[in-house]
Amino acid sequence: MATTIVGFENDKRISTQKLLQKIYAALEQGETEFEVISSGHHDIGGPLWTEDGSPLRFRIKNPGQRVGSFGLQGTEIIVEGPAPADAGWLNAGASLIIKGDGGDTTAHCSAAGKIYVAGRVGTRSGSLMKHDPAYEPPEFWILKNTGSFSFEFMGGGIAVVCGYDSEEFESVLGDRSCVGMVGGTIFVRGPVQGLSHHVWLAGLDEADQKFLQENIPVFLNKIGKKELLATLTDWSQWQKIVAKTYEERKAQSRITLHEFIEQKWVPGGIFADVVEDDYSFTAGLVNTGEHRLKIPHWQDRRYSAPCEASCPSSIPTQQRINLLREGKIEEALALVLRYSPFPGSVCGEVCPNLCMDACTRAFLDHPVFMKDLGRLSIDVPAPTPPPSTGKKIAVIGGGPGGLSAAWQLRFKGHEVTVFEGDEEVGGKLRQVIPEERLPRQVLNREIDRIKEVGIELRTSTQVDQKLFESLHADYDAVVIASGAHNPIIIPFKGHERVRQGLHFLKALNRGERPSVGKKVVVIGAGNAGMDVGLGAFTMGADEVTAIDIQRPGAYQHEIAHFEKLGGRIEWPFMTEKVDEKGIHATDGRFIEADDILFAVGERPDLSYLPRDWVDDCGMVAIDECRQVVAAPGVFAVGDTTEPGLLTHAIGSGRDVAEYIDDMLNNVELVPKPKREMIPQSCLRKEYFRPLKRGHFKVEDVVELETSRCLSCGTCRDCGMCMEACPEGAITREELEDGAFEYVSDEKYCIGCGICAGICPCGIWAMEQVV
Repeated sequence: MATTIVGFENDKRISTQKLLQKIYAALEQGETEFEVISSGHHDIGGPLWTEDGSPLRFRIKNPGQRVGSFGLQGTEIIVEGPAPADAGWLNAGASLIIKGDGGDTTAHCSAAGKIYVAGRVGTRSGSLMKHDPAYEPPEFWILKNTGSFSFEFMGGGIAVVCGYDSEEFESVLGDRSCVGMVGGTIFVRGPVQGLSHHVWLAGLDEADQKFLQENIPVFLNKIGKKELLATLTDWSQWQKIVAKTYEERKAQSRITLHEFIEQKWVPGGIFADVVEDDYSFTAGLVNTGEHRLKIPHWQDRRYSAPCEASCPSSIPTQQRINLLREGKIEEALALVLRYSPFPGSVCGEVCPNLCMDACTRAFLDHPVFMKDLGRLSIDVPAPTPPPSTGKKIAVIGGGPGGLSAAWQLRFKGHEVTVFEGDEEVGGKLRQVIPEERLPRQVLNREIDRIKEVGIELRTSTQVDQKLFESLHADYDAVVIASGAHNPIIIPFKGHERVRQGLHFLKALNRGERPSVGKKVVVIGAGNAGMDVGLGAFTMGADEVTAIDIQRPGAYQHEIAHFEKLGGRIEWPFMTEKVDEKGIHATDGRFIEADDILFAVGERPDLSYLPRDWVDDCGMVAIDECRQVVAAPGVFAVGDTTEPGLLTHAIGSGRDVAEYIDDMLNNVELVPKPKREMIPQSCLRKEYFRPLKRGHFKVEDVVELETSRCLSCGTCRDCGMCMEACPEGAITREELEDGAFEYVSDEKYCIGCGICAGICPCGIWAMEQVV
């Protein structure tokens, strides 16, 4: 029997304070069910609890603001009709059911519990929702639509906007939804317009459909609308919204010269240091031993070269060229296989070669020809793996990241099985990249080399939830490397007319001949966009235009090839809508088109994983050691954790192999940062003669690059320091393993720094004596 609380006395409305005091008094008497007849009284329903933990139930008519605010777990609040602003504000676990519309800022700052609304909600509803990982995420269910500015700065939780009876609205989320959103998931049915650029709009995967299939009936039962189940479970009408990752949102910037002078210059100037001296010893003008002002240190490989530091796979090209310079050809070409199983396919063909962008030689004439060096290792035989440790590792995905992890783990003695859904391994190297950019014989040779070392490849094996659970139970470690193959959708008007460029490229690489129109527009002018454009020309297009909202991200030679074929690039181009005639920009420009393709990025399909293993942006949630936060022994690489290049996937695969090997050997996992890059100020570029660009003909890359590479941070054994030392303090010593080192004798060294000043490679460093 519910206790009735009335908000009137003697036909007059009582204050909110008095009504709440009535509820508190009844609660003290042990009452747990309340019928509240209100007249705009606010803050009904929370935060309240019972001493013995018994659940509380409120049925409220005509509430005021903040009904259910701060509601706690174990409290159920049913509003018979609409609710004004701030319903469910800072909900901390209560179940709030509103059998009508919700006002502005419904579910604002909700952190736990579930809020069900049988109608519409007002502006800024769902803003600042958050999720404490120690508790279940908050849920916010809306039968119809939201007002503008909904889900601002959302940080976590799940929202479901069913879009029922909302056909007259251009967007069921109102205008400027999801501004500043950094986490959480929004499932939405119906038209969506005006989304913030902080989020992606994507289709549902199997796990999403399962979540909605299980919970929509619960929602409809709560609000008394069970008859709508069939209407709301047509999954073709649903989409989801997830936040962009930090890497996708961040923008690079540099401080201005004025800021540099104000913030950096003065603190490092000549008046910055204070000298302390007790004057117990008077030194001469020139000193040796402990009385030197500076002490030289030979720091061979203390720093990484710019090429190595910028390479996501950490390939030490300077060491490779040093070996070539010493005539150790086989050792030099095999060196790269310690870091990547794809020196020819990736380094030699499709990589943007970030190493070349960073190469010190570019300050003189032209970067070292890394692609040609990579191709030298195509036919290098695989090393012999060590004896088996008996440990088994499952790798899900046979793309560059998965095969890199498998390769490295095999050479640590572990037994590796790769599970690949396609008929052959290779991932996007095989499925997406055109053969004219990556010759198939190069890729096949390197795949064969991987097969030769005893890695088991199970192709045509799609990993679902059941198989994953089996792998997790049967193997000592699991690597998630299934890549990103779900294309991103930009929700402008008419986006359903646009085809996916990824699917188009995969069809081309399968040997099919997908049809295209005569006038094609590709949305996205990165490398994928160029590949789609070239494919369109191959399939018979007469005109191909690539558009982008920013400067095209494709390699310059890819752009040049595209334009040579007749392709055109327009940027910045902000798409407003697509119709049967073509594509319209927000500034009024129009491009006629009978076929339009997306090429703007992909998201991973992780529906085979438990939902709590995936972060709010739809990526695998990993720690600093690439281990899944919720599952020790499971690791993730490549595009399953963040968007990146093929070489990023290869590098993360190598990192994961090291972490797994540590784990299997009972070594505590700690992050392994890259070595610091050598400062350019340590290098002596003036010793190297620039070549005229017209003389660059790569007929013999070994002969050409052994003389051009500066060997940044790695001693090239030139002996200049030994010859230049005025005191003859430096000697060269042979070590037992055939290596060498240069040593400065403190009995003769005066700390002049000539060795550091003359070293072309930045090996000698001077330590300032305090």
